[in-house]
Amino acid sequence: MKKITFTTPLAAALLATVAAVGGCATGGVPAAKAPKLAQSSGSAGTVSGKIQIWSWDVAAKALQRLAPAFEQAHPGTKVEVVDIGYDNAYDKITVGLKSGSGLPDIITLEDTAIAGYAENFPNGLVDLTGVASTYKADFDPAKWAAASSAKGLYALPWDSAPVGLFYRRDYFKQAGVAPEAIATWDDLVKAGEKIKQATGKRLFVSDLTSAAGFTTLLQQLGQGYFKDGKVAVNSPAAIRALTLLKTLKDQDLLQNEKGWDGRVTATKQGKAATQPTAAWWTGTLTGEMPELSGKFGVIPLPAFDQGGSRTSANGGSALAITAQTKNQDTAWAFVQWLLAEKEQQVSMMKTEALFPAYLPALSDPYFDEAQPYFGGQKVNRLFADQVRAIPPIELTGDDKQAEELVKKAVSSALLNGKDPKAVLDEAATQIAAATDRQVAS
Repeated sequence: MKKITFTTPLAAALLATVAAVGGCATGGVPAAKAPKLAQSSGSAGTVSGKIQIWSWDVAAKALQRLAPAFEQAHPGTKVEVVDIGYDNAYDKITVGLKSGSGLPDIITLEDTAIAGYAENFPNGLVDLTGVASTYKADFDPAKWAAASSAKGLYALPWDSAPVGLFYRRDYFKQAGVAPEAIATWDDLVKAGEKIKQATGKRLFVSDLTSAAGFTTLLQQLGQGYFKDGKVAVNSPAAIRALTLLKTLKDQDLLQNEKGWDGRVTATKQGKAATQPTAAWWTGTLTGEMPELSGKFGVIPLPAFDQGGSRTSANGGSALAITAQTKNQDTAWAFVQWLLAEKEQQVSMMKTEALFPAYLPALSDPYFDEAQPYFGGQKVNRLFADQVRAIPPIELTGDDKQAEELVKKAVSSALLNGKDPKAVLDEAATQIAAATDRQVAS
């Protein structure tokens, strides 16, 4: 599932209010411990009755398509899938958690939302540690970390989002650049200069008012906004990530386009030679730009240092069971059946292009099929081989608040030419004041 900033204005305001009152996470009611599922569900006597799931977009379509198969395998069950639409999804979830009512049995959450809800509503989601911990080795480590906190596991990973470098074969060929020779970001910057000189095209499209590109590079370096609970947006890794983006901007290699639609349109028009983004971009290309078939290839993300990490993450989602469920056993049975069984995960990859976070699914022959759109390249295998290497990072309930201040720092550096270290130092100070955390030394 593609990554989109999840906090709409109402949800942001509610979460900010909740964060400000600390332990009173449900409108003045003292926080309680998260309810736990401690025993494995699955017996005929416990798996029965109706459950409801909230989701949106292709995820909702996948749930709607597969729900009848679960009902058939578990007679006496009924799964209702409600597509609540992305635009208002987190408003509705936040209101339901804050009021303590109105939520379904299961909700879809993007990775970046899990920690915030688990921390700000500590009695709102079911802790799955007792029933799901045996699956830990079977899931993308970065995804498992995103669904976890020091207190428990609050969702089961669904789709992963390994990042690679999509490139235009024709532009590389015209410039005499061999894609297999791109091993580091320094290599790509040099290649970008050659490509721009030969074709007039910039290296890649980016929204310079967004923190997404910076965050992806930061995770490639193994870090999030916080480290050991302290603010780390001005760490050496963070400065290095923003400095790379500023170098690209200063050399006129970034095509600035606003938002998702801007990126898609610019790619469709051939304005850039590469796009460092996640596996879900294959679905965007094949679905929205069929006329460009054969023009794209994919290589691993360039490393910052020779031999360093060559991937990151950008997006992904999970399923969480709400504490408001009246049918924990059936809710868990469905989550387990959908996400921790190879057949369903491969089915969703084939039909909805939801790249599995469940590692056993990646051994399916489907991932070794050549893809005509990409000139016969086995793109899914390339991404599958990267999943285990995605650097896990620390996520917190303050990430969204931090992101707003990071956006300002990124914009100041890329649009106003400010020094990366200076703007990140300022952002770190502001984040520390806003979240009552220390700045990492």
